[in-house]
Amino acid sequence: MAMSGPSGGPGGRRRGRGGRRAPMADINVTPLVDVMLVLLIIFMITAPLLASAVPIDLPESRAKPVETEEQEPVQLSINGDDTIYIGDQVVPEAELPARLDAIARANEGRDKPRQIMLRADKTLDYGRVMRIMGELNRAGLTRIALVTTGSEDAPAAVTAGSDSGQ
Repeated sequence: MAMSGPSGGPGGRRRGRGGRRAPMADINVTPLVDVMLVLLIIFMITAPLLASAVPIDLPESRAKPVETEEQEPVQLSINGDDTIYIGDQVVPEAELPARLDAIARANEGRDKPRQIMLRADKTLDYGRVMRIMGELNRAGLTRIALVTTGSEDAPAAVTAGSDSGQ
């Protein structure tokens, strides 16, 4: 008694025309992994932008964004009510020089000093912001970036010696 193989005949499965195909039970996870990786990248990019927990009304500027580096910058914020924050911790003004000195000492031995992101409320006095920048300079922290919100319709800077329409 001869039996034929899976191609058909007695005892074999029939797969040609008229035969039913078995449902595919495998799940293709490649598109799922692709979507998850894209979401991971999006969250990795946006998470540092949302990390600032201190609400500050930043001024608008037409300046181009500064490229970030691999080292996490220090967030120094001055609120509209003159409260100073390093990260999300409130720092009394009397303790600010000591805290800045500690940050500067932590930078010693590195090839590049740590970036300071200074966020100041737009309602603050210019002299107040300059005093904080003076403290940063005194501590040896000279890589300071002033954080603003980007805007296309922010007023352009007035150049010195511009004609007033005479």
